[in-house]
Amino acid sequence: MAHPVRVGIGGWQFEPWRETFYPKTLAQKNQLKYASRKLTAIEVNATYYSSFKPDTFARWADEVPEDFVFSLKAHRFSTVRKTREAMKTSIDAFLDQGITRLRQRLGPINWQFPATRAFDRDYFEMFLGLLPKEKDRLPLRHALEVRGAGFDTPAFYELLAKHGATAVYAEDDEFPKLRHAGGDFAVARLMQSKPDNSTGYARSEIDRFAKLFEAWSMSQDVYAFFISGAKERNPAAGMALLNKLGATPSTSAEADELASEKRSQKQPAMSKTSTEPETPGARTAASRKTGSKTAGSKATGFKATGFKTTGFKTTGPEKAGSKTAGSKTAGSKTAGSKTAKPAAGKRIDAQVGTPKRPAAKKLAAKK
Repeated sequence: MAHPVRVGIGGWQFEPWRETFYPKTLAQKNQLKYASRKLTAIEVNATYYSSFKPDTFARWADEVPEDFVFSLKAHRFSTVRKTREAMKTSIDAFLDQGITRLRQRLGPINWQFPATRAFDRDYFEMFLGLLPKEKDRLPLRHALEVRGAGFDTPAFYELLAKHGATAVYAEDDEFPKLRHAGGDFAVARLMQSKPDNSTGYARSEIDRFAKLFEAWSMSQDVYAFFISGAKERNPAAGMALLNKLGATPSTSAEADELASEKRSQKQPAMSKTSTEPETPGARTAASRKTGSKTAGSKATGFKATGFKTTGFKTTGPEKAGSKTAGSKTAGSKTAGSKTAKPAAGKRIDAQVGTPKRPAAKKLAAKK
């Protein structure tokens, strides 16, 4: 491969992964260290909902290997603005929160647009023109994930090439599969893993992905993420693909050593020492029956300083009290369960639950 192919998953805290990915002896505080040594990239979905402090990004960077990368999803309000001024304010608020503290571990930024946004050349010319090429002397890579109509056209690809951006390639029957070969990097989100296969996909599918990304890597850096689908299987899918590519990280043995370290104390399933929000879908029937609470659910009201200036609303579907599926620890305080609405002005830090999505907007269920 002429260029690297990095393979990862969405987030690193997801309760079912304690059964399917993380060793039982692994302390919860070491989950990011472990995941980042078994895989080569992680997409952070929580930045789509909330802001984080600069020190949080710095801590994440310090816990992962030097060549590991984080892909960040831009805040959801950044891609729904209609005027140039509103776009710029929202984009700047996201970029100014301290993401460059990730340093060279900052990978592509995913700007995900709603399915209601169809292709309009003037609109996307304006949006792309506001995305900076660098921040704090750190190069930025921008990927647009579009789900509306009319994007598979030369006009869209020409805009991407003009501004040094790319389109996200999404493997899902509901979304367009857009392949932009004109940029220097490519981003793929693979969203169809199945629960009845230990690696989420049949061997033939893993082989297909390997051939596809090897071909892309002849001219582009490649970032591939197993997202959504049967999420409990996604880490296994990522490791299977890395193995097929001959790109299993050399740090894999370090991860195994982490699992053998003596745990200093018994921790709940989602302790408040967590450094990353719960992955969507992390609360099971068992925890619902006992009314368990997850770390950081108090913070889901999202009232970060930068975004407040843009008129972002934090009520409605983003209010605290979201329920997700997947947590197995009854009675534990783990991310995603019912909780009171946060006090006004509560600053979002690393402890962020996953907000409940609006029932009326089912098309946004897959992130």
